[in-house]
Amino acid sequence: MTSDKKTLCEEAKIVYQEADCLFSKQQVEDAMDVMAVSITEKLVNVNPVSMCVMNGAIIPAGCLLNRLDFPMEVDYLHATRYQDKFRGGKLEWIRHHSVSIKDRVVLLIDDILDEGVTLKCIKEYCEAEGAKKVYIAVLANKLHDRKVDIQAEFVGFDVEDRYLFGYGMDYKGYLRNAPGIFAVKGL
Repeated sequence: MTSDKKTLCEEAKIVYQEADCLFSKQQVEDAMDVMAVSITEKLVNVNPVSMCVMNGAIIPAGCLLNRLDFPMEVDYLHATRYQDKFRGGKLEWIRHHSVSIKDRVVLLIDDILDEGVTLKCIKEYCEAEGAKKVYIAVLANKLHDRKVDIQAEFVGFDVEDRYLFGYGMDYKGYLRNAPGIFAVKGL
């Protein structure tokens, strides 16, 4: 491990120890149950493609998909504006989907809807690829007035405007695996 990564790992340990737990693992699991019921009611009979938005949605998608007890195809795509930084930059596509979404209903699953720039670009991309309808499911929806014109149809939690990690959300590339939703002290 490089000294920079070792230092960052040590920093992440301290951040985790000092963080405020906003939602426990059980609260997150309960929210996933509620989301799954809503998603099932809407998508059970439409043969959707569920699309995990990497890297953040890897944990929420894994937790949510096994609660959706109906046939669907599952795929992923990877687009990011953050590259483990605090502020977003230009959208970088790392991987497009492989399952055809033409004339299909798409469920985009992501960890958080913050400003919405990335999700809006991904939704527009899916629509340009011929998706019949695109729904968005997020574990966390940040409450602030900096959002672009986008909203999620399925939301686990509305959250305060703080820097969050856990259940897919990261702190400088670390702590996605934290068992709950945590806010960094002072951010």
